[in-house]
Amino acid sequence: MNVARVSTKLQLSKQTAAQLSKAVASFSHSYGISSTPGLHLHIQPLQSRRQFSSTSSTRLRDFFPEPEKGQIFKTEAAWPHPGYDGEKMKKDIYFAHREPKDFSDRVALFMVRFLRWGTDTATRYKHHVETPKMIGDTNTVSETKPYEMSERKWLIRMVFLESVAGVPGMVAGMLRHLHSLRRMKRDNGWIETLLEEAYNERMHLLTFLKMAEPGWFMRFMILGAQGVFFNGMFLSYLVSPRTCHRFVGYLEEEAVLTYTLAIQDLEAGKLPKWTDPNFKVPDLAVNYWKMPEGHQTMKDLLYYIRADEAKHREVNHTLSNLKQKEDPNPFLSEYKDKLKPHPSRGLAVKPTGWERDEVI
Repeated sequence: MNVARVSTKLQLSKQTAAQLSKAVASFSHSYGISSTPGLHLHIQPLQSRRQFSSTSSTRLRDFFPEPEKGQIFKTEAAWPHPGYDGEKMKKDIYFAHREPKDFSDRVALFMVRFLRWGTDTATRYKHHVETPKMIGDTNTVSETKPYEMSERKWLIRMVFLESVAGVPGMVAGMLRHLHSLRRMKRDNGWIETLLEEAYNERMHLLTFLKMAEPGWFMRFMILGAQGVFFNGMFLSYLVSPRTCHRFVGYLEEEAVLTYTLAIQDLEAGKLPKWTDPNFKVPDLAVNYWKMPEGHQTMKDLLYYIRADEAKHREVNHTLSNLKQKEDPNPFLSEYKDKLKPHPSRGLAVKPTGWERDEVI
């Protein structure tokens, strides 16, 4: 009696085999494992992992994958972005510095310069010049030349900066909210703008996290910086809200300077990965900033983020010029004379802020 032998080999299509091979190669690369054509695995000694990764999306796990939504299709942003005109955003946004006028302004500027020094040290930000230019110096943009800045180094700096930049708006909004409840008085619209600022800064951070995965050392630095910065802002805002808003205004000047230099590097061809035609900005950014088709490059993204920082610069310099407990928020107010220029939620108009007699 002849019994036919049954083959146990699994017939795979070419597409399935290619996907399996790609998955094994990705797994092997991530965990220090080399594979031979026969799939015999050999474990290599683990090499020290980089503390910050800016690898391509095919080898970078999603830092915050989308949760299971069930019946929910989409969750809209609590504060939709107001949108910017592309040409005005490129031409009308530039680095500018507000000169300190009193002791409070000088304290704020000194603290920002001290924070800048700490951030440069933490992110290893170097320059061609021996002494990097800072806000308040002459020819700040033209004489500050980033030294050997790569896409990875820029992402390190941007992630660190944005993780700190989202703190002041939340602290100020929280304290003004509690003050309004405690005094049983209106806040005159400041809370909304401050919380929206914190939300916007967090969107910057989430966008960069879609392009880079921070390691344990970067997370530790962010944890420490946030703890110190939050408590420092909390106590400082209780003492002098005006100084804190001036401090944030100067801090945003530094942010505008950082993104201006990054854009210059990109235009000079020093960041080839970001100018690659195949590079696409995260969908998170496209949806939040409503980036039009054909204007979704890394350069466009940096223009949008720089415009946001310029707006925060204008807002905080303006709020610092007002009476903290009396004046309404000029960026949410309607004015009697609609022909005159006034503050709005749109693109920044006055880089160094509006004076009180111009808006109140």
